Amino acid sequence: KMAEKQEEPSNTQNGEPDNAEEGEEKKKKKLKREDLPPFEIVTGERLPAIFFKFQFRNVEYSSGRNKTFLCYVVETQGRESVTSRGYLEDEHAAAHAEMAFFNSILPKCDSSLRYNITWYVSSSPCVTCADRITETLKKNKNLRLTIMVGRLFMWEEPEMQAALKNMKSAGCKLRIMKPQDFEYVWQNFVEQEEGEEAKAFVPWEDIQENFQYYEEKLAEIL
Repeated sequence: KMAEKQEEPSNTQNGEPDNAEEGEEKKKKKLKREDLPPFEIVTGERLPAIFFKFQFRNVEYSSGRNKTFLCYVVETQGRESVTSRGYLEDEHAAAHAEMAFFNSILPKCDSSLRYNITWYVSSSPCVTCADRITETLKKNKNLRLTIMVGRLFMWEEPEMQAALKNMKSAGCKLRIMKPQDFEYVWQNFVEQEEGEEAKAFVPWEDIQENFQYYEEKLAEIL
């Protein structure tokens, strides 16, 4: 019922609702609209195949693909080398998967260790995430980061291009995923049906052209 109620203009004074209850009501509506919980990081061993097929597709117009899926491999070199892998996705707008990686997977770098990190991400980072990556790399010289992306995000924007260049000068390797990289993600990060032979990766028809398209754009930017 609540949703049908038209919002009537209320006689507000000093921007306060004329009764507190109405203020609460509006707050509830707003919360409802923004979908709770505000944020959760979904981490898992492997992501469902349907997500992979949709989100990682390197199409030029990525409508509906507004989530970032980030598969990571972290190789930590000290006395012994340890490799860990997993994936993250950003559930809601509060933090993106790239930020979540630094907040939860690698909150601090031990200066006595070396970290070789590879991300396979459905699309390149937004400006804010790119800046955070640049800062993190400048601060931690023992961190090597390679980011393999399926698509370039808002690459026409001058601000975005500048952010990507900064990442590069901070030592980040940015690459467009080739068909072989998609296959690698498919084999290593995507759920395979229980008890079935692992299904072979089936490339979509324009995978190679799209890779070339984005690779040219990236080369122009960097």
